Amino acid sequence: MIQVTIERLGHRGDGVAPGPIFVPYALPGEIADAEVEGERGRLVALHKASPDRIEPFCPHFTRCGGCAVQHLAEPAYRAWKRGLVVDALRQAGLDIAVEPLVDAHGRGRRRVTLHARKGKVGFAEARSHELVDLDACPILVPELNGGLEAVRAIEKMLRGLGKPLDIVLTATATGLDCDIRGAGRIDAALRLRLTDLAARFDLARLSNHGDILIERRAPVVRFGAADVSPPPGAFLQATAEADAVLTDLVREGVSGAKTVADLFCGCGTFALALAAAAHVQAYDADKPSVAALERAARRAQGLKPLTAQARDLFHRPLLADELKPFGAVVFDPPRAGAEAQARRLAASKVRRIVAVSCNPATFVRDAALLVAGGYRLARVTPVDQFRHSAHVEVVGLFDRG
Repeated sequence: MIQVTIERLGHRGDGVAPGPIFVPYALPGEIADAEVEGERGRLVALHKASPDRIEPFCPHFTRCGGCAVQHLAEPAYRAWKRGLVVDALRQAGLDIAVEPLVDAHGRGRRRVTLHARKGKVGFAEARSHELVDLDACPILVPELNGGLEAVRAIEKMLRGLGKPLDIVLTATATGLDCDIRGAGRIDAALRLRLTDLAARFDLARLSNHGDILIERRAPVVRFGAADVSPPPGAFLQATAEADAVLTDLVREGVSGAKTVADLFCGCGTFALALAAAAHVQAYDADKPSVAALERAARRAQGLKPLTAQARDLFHRPLLADELKPFGAVVFDPPRAGAEAQARRLAASKVRRIVAVSCNPATFVRDAALLVAGGYRLARVTPVDQFRHSAHVEVVGLFDRG
């Protein structure tokens, strides 16, 4: 055991002492005893606590691996999280003032993946494969916490399969959407028992890795003026508040454009909202999500023409010639970013581009490509929909002068 002085908070939320030594749950300015192995430290005792240290609100904090910084006071927390974006831009050589952090937690997270193993349901412990058995999680919307009993019943029913399960639970306007992952094929008798379970717990829909076992009500999520029924386990923004905040930033960024391309569109988070004022062409590799977007567009009233196409933009990015018709482009890729598409955008003449990213590292990589291609990074806004974690959303606006 050694005594360490914490100098800063790292990008994963760990306290960083000289060495460097990364000490989870330690804060800048603190002096602590830590058990150290290599670069990793375990906080044992505090000799001097930070004035920014507060009492965590969850009894599972420090054991559960879901949250990293419940112990940090709000002003310092906001500065650290905005700083993650500032540091990423600085390291990439991009000189741009970063807007204040926008809180988008709202009522809490509306979508969660729960692990189910040997009678336990919850999240993995920090840096471990063991599970924290949860009866509730304070960062989830109440509807998801209300669904934990159903998840426990599913785990118990499928325990005989001897397989580790991941259960994706989504709160929608018409009830809970539940997708079981890891069970593999299940026989007819078990399918029937699961459909009975869905009725007992009033699930809107229950699926087994995308195979719908029963849909008692179509799950519905609203994007703009359209009601979308997403496919099982489909990507959604983590919180409904983030959906609204990000959509407003994207809408502002493309304002005035008559034709917009929405790349990595998913089920239509942005496309359906933008179609109120512009012709929209949407692209995504996930065919069920594209189909859900098309169905919603056909049913919605008052939208301008909106078309959607299934296309793998990682391997078949839109080329400069294909981008010519668009006055603006929005792209919101997965954490890996959109390097191939960013290179094509950099070679295009599109006047405005809005990039949305859940990973500052890949955001700045793609942003640097656009800037090298002649774009100006006009604004960067960090959005906090993953409160208490080390994840932060970034929205960047690019223009050609």
